[in-house]
Amino acid sequence: MIINKSSPVPQYFQLQTWLMEQIEQGILKHGVQIPTEKELGELTGLARATIRQAVGNLVNKGYLIRKRRLGTFVQDRQNETEKRTIIGILIPDIRSGYAPELARGTEDEAAKHQHSLILCNTDDLYMKAEHHADRLIKAAVSGVILIPTSHSYEKNRLIIEMFTKKDIPVVLADRTIPEIEIDHVTTNNFDGAYELTSYLIQRGHRKIAIILSERISTEKERLKGYRAALGDHDIPSDSSIVISDAGPFDQEHYQELIRGLLGHRGDFTAVFAGHDRIALIVYSIAHEMGLTIPDDFSLVGYDDLPYVSIKLTTMHQPIYEMGQESLKLIMSRIQGDGVASREIVLKAHLVERSSVRNNEMNL
Repeated sequence: MIINKSSPVPQYFQLQTWLMEQIEQGILKHGVQIPTEKELGELTGLARATIRQAVGNLVNKGYLIRKRRLGTFVQDRQNETEKRTIIGILIPDIRSGYAPELARGTEDEAAKHQHSLILCNTDDLYMKAEHHADRLIKAAVSGVILIPTSHSYEKNRLIIEMFTKKDIPVVLADRTIPEIEIDHVTTNNFDGAYELTSYLIQRGHRKIAIILSERISTEKERLKGYRAALGDHDIPSDSSIVISDAGPFDQEHYQELIRGLLGHRGDFTAVFAGHDRIALIVYSIAHEMGLTIPDDFSLVGYDDLPYVSIKLTTMHQPIYEMGQESLKLIMSRIQGDGVASREIVLKAHLVERSSVRNNEMNL
């Protein structure tokens, strides 16, 4: 059966995949005309609009070519591959967080050198990452830029192995995976968190709450930097105001965590939000509870997202540049650079705004 109508995979994508397999296996050879929309409809039971979408996608990918008044034919893939370099990029969500900025940096760098980009949203889920990995392999991409999902390191290694088994090079962007030899581009998360925590301490804060995810490699490093800064200033870490969540970022879940934290406001004078989206929720819940930042407590974030609407003191990450460097790194692999795995660590810097006040009692 070509089409499984009970499958969650879109029907156009099932047909598209089947046609690609027919071409790659040599069943549909170069120069051969594929069945017409009517014939494909009779074969699959799909509507013409669905068939047209699948065929159109394969035309855009270079598998097929339309000839006016004659039909649609299998394209010469060898010549097409020589002309185009196609890079896949898997990101958590193009709509939010730092991913849009990173994807823009990658796309701009790709366009500058006439490379093509296939963008895949994983929603930070392993199953979606696996689905898109299979899709990119079938699309014959030359390389892949991957932001690992919030699942276990083992699950993310499986995604990487899907590509490496097909000799498709992979570069990790932002998040890393320990004990694996693979190119990656990230920022100095430990140092950035250390600097941000030290800044709060210098402003007189000794009771500094922190809220982030312990599952994400970048936030793990920020937690280490926070603890190191406290230790170097002889301030004991208070586990009651360290909110280290075990799951991926979920807005409703973090709203509940933050309500619980702010309910014990007397235990801290400042909050270190693991990234700016968390900081925005802290700001919103504080407003809901009748609290004012920085009068009632100080707040810092991490990322310096361009669309954050509050005057937030934060660490600026060179996210756009991270996308550019990831594209440069994957292209060097595609072009045959055989050196050992490389690590590019970009530097974050403090951006001081008005969400932190001096804690006069400790100055």
